[in-house]
Amino acid sequence: MNKPEYTGTWFGQPGGLLTLFTTEMWERMSYYGMRMMLVLFMTASLQEGGLGITVASAAAIYGLYTGAVYFMGLPGGWIADRLIGGQSAIWYGGIIIMCGHIILAIPHDASFFIGLIFVVLGTGLLKPNMSSLVGQLYADNDDRRDAGFAIYYMGINIGSLIGYTVCGYLMESDSYGWHWAFGAAAVGMAIGLVIYKKTTPRLNGVGAEPTHPMSSNGQKISWMVIVAGLVALAAVTAMTFAGTIVIDPVSLAESTAVVFTLVFIAYFGGIYFLGNLNENEKKGMGALLLVCIASTCFFSGFEQAGSSLNLFARDYTDRMIGSFEIPTGWFQSLNSIFIIALSPFFAALWVNLAKKMISPSYSVKTALGLIIMATGFIVMFFAAQYAASGLKVAPYWLVATYFLHTVGELCLSPVALSAVSKLSPKRFSGQLMGVFVLTYSMGSIISGLLAGNFDPNNVEQIPALYIQISLFSIGIGIVLVLLSFKTKSWEKAAEVK
Repeated sequence: MNKPEYTGTWFGQPGGLLTLFTTEMWERMSYYGMRMMLVLFMTASLQEGGLGITVASAAAIYGLYTGAVYFMGLPGGWIADRLIGGQSAIWYGGIIIMCGHIILAIPHDASFFIGLIFVVLGTGLLKPNMSSLVGQLYADNDDRRDAGFAIYYMGINIGSLIGYTVCGYLMESDSYGWHWAFGAAAVGMAIGLVIYKKTTPRLNGVGAEPTHPMSSNGQKISWMVIVAGLVALAAVTAMTFAGTIVIDPVSLAESTAVVFTLVFIAYFGGIYFLGNLNENEKKGMGALLLVCIASTCFFSGFEQAGSSLNLFARDYTDRMIGSFEIPTGWFQSLNSIFIIALSPFFAALWVNLAKKMISPSYSVKTALGLIIMATGFIVMFFAAQYAASGLKVAPYWLVATYFLHTVGELCLSPVALSAVSKLSPKRFSGQLMGVFVLTYSMGSIISGLLAGNFDPNNVEQIPALYIQISLFSIGIGIVLVLLSFKTKSWEKAAEVK
C-alpha cells in the first residue's frame, strides 16, 4: 500500500523545506561549533588539555580538513545520484558525522584525527545532497524557489550561531572543557537526525531513489571501489599512528593544493577544449574562469576566521567586559549575525540596481566582494601593529573585520553560484558546479598554509601576514575589474548560447 502524499506547507513553502531546514540547522551547529575549536585545541598546550602542536602544523591540518570537506562533496553527490539516493545519503552521512563527533569527544590524541576523518566523510555525503533536495522540492517554474533557498540559508546561519555559542562556552568553561564541547556537537547532530527521520514523509519521496541509477553490475563495481578506498584510508591511518608512515601536515597541504589545482585545470580545460562547445559557450566559460579565480582567492582569506583570526582573538584581544570574559569562539559568530542582518539588504540591492539599468558583470561583483574582504585585513594590519607593541587590542577591531568579510561574502558567494548556473553550458552545468566547489577546497588549503605564518612567538611578523593577504587580494580584484570590460560581452554572449 502506497503511503499518502504529504500536502502540508510551511510558511507557504513545501512542507519538506521544514525537514531540510531543521536538519541542516543542527548539522551546521555541529560542524561550525567543532570547526571553531580545531586550531585552538591543536595549539593549546598539553597542560591546557590541547595537543600542543605548532601553529604551522595546526593551520595546515585545519586547511586540509576544510578543503577535504568541500572536496568530498563531489563523490558524495555522485554516490547519491548513482547508488543510494539523496535521502539515504543525508541519513547515513549524518550518522557518520555524529560518530565522528563522539570520537572527537574521547580524550585521546589518536581519537582527534580519526574523528576528523569521520566528519569529513559524513559531511561529504550529507552537505551537497541537502542543497540538492531543497532544489528538487520545487518545479522549474515555481516562483517560491528563491525564497525557499533564502529560508534554508537562514537555517545554516542560525545553526552556526548555536554552535559557536554552545561549543564556545563549553570549550573555555572550567567545569567542562574541550571534549564536552566536541560532545555537544555530537548531540546537535543527533537532534538533527531524529528530526530528519521523524519528518522525512514531508519530502514526498524527493531524493528517495537515485536520479541516475547505475546497472546492477555498475553498482557492484562502484561499491567495490568505495570499499577499497575506505580500506586504503584506514590502512594509511593505522600506519601513520604506528609510525610506519610519517606525514608532515605542511608538506601534505602543499601537495594537496597542487593536486586540487591540477584537477580543476584538467576538468575545466577538458570541458573547454573537448566538450564540443560553440563560440558563445566558450566565452561563457572564459567569464566563469575569472569568477573561479576570484572565489579561490576570496576563500584563502575568508577562511582565516578559523585559524589566524581565531588565534588573534585568543592571544591578542582584550576579551574582558567588566568581569565577563568573551569566549574566543564567539567572535566567529559575528559572521552569522551580520549575514542574518544584511542578507535582505543585499537581496534588494541587486534587484534595485537592475531596475535602474545598472547591472555589473559577474567579474565586477565578485571582484568587489574580494576587495571588500581584503579591506578587513587592512583593519587587522593596524590591529596587529598594536599587538606587536605589546598591547592587547579592543574587540571592535575583529568586529570591523568580520563585518567587512561578511559584506564581501554577500557580494561574492551568491553571485558566484548564480554565475555557474548561467555561464555554464547546460549539458555541463552539474559537472561545472562540482568543479566550482573545488575553488572552496583550493582556497581553504591555501588559507591554512598562509595562517601557518602566524607565529605567536614572533608577533612583530603578524602585520606582514595580514598586509600580504590584503594586497594580494586587492591586486587580483583590480585585475578582474580591468578584465571585466572584456568579459561583460562574453557574459552576454553566454546568455544566448
